[in-house]
Amino acid sequence: MNVENILMEKGTDVATIGPEASIKRAADWLRAKNIGALVVARDDAVLGIISERDIVRAFSQHGEEVVSMSVKDIMTHSLVTVTPEDDLNGAMRLMTRHRVRHLPVLRKGKLAGMISIGDVVKRRLDHLELETKVLRDVYVAHH
Repeated sequence: MNVENILMEKGTDVATIGPEASIKRAADWLRAKNIGALVVARDDAVLGIISERDIVRAFSQHGEEVVSMSVKDIMTHSLVTVTPEDDLNGAMRLMTRHRVRHLPVLRKGKLAGMISIGDVVKRRLDHLELETKVLRDVYVAHH
């Protein structure tokens, strides 16, 4: 099971925002799309990511000043990414090790999607449910 499986199910649409955009605009965009993070990009270049967590942290640290700051001032620059071919267990380990909830998916260096901890957990639960059903069917068939 790999990252591509999730993208095939959820699609490859990724909400992006420019580095010069206001933090208010980023927050509005997150709320409107009902998502937890935006990829920060200029043209085709992926520059970073801004999440709800980044915004809360900035508000706590800078207070009212946040209103006049831009995305580039608070975004996470050190991106943790995966490729479509990457194994889902590897993606889970990356999320755990780096304490991130969103992983941009890059195909040949270009943005190809985004997976979240919610996507990974859902996929894992679906897989476990299927395994349980198969085991139950095998058990019933042999007894």
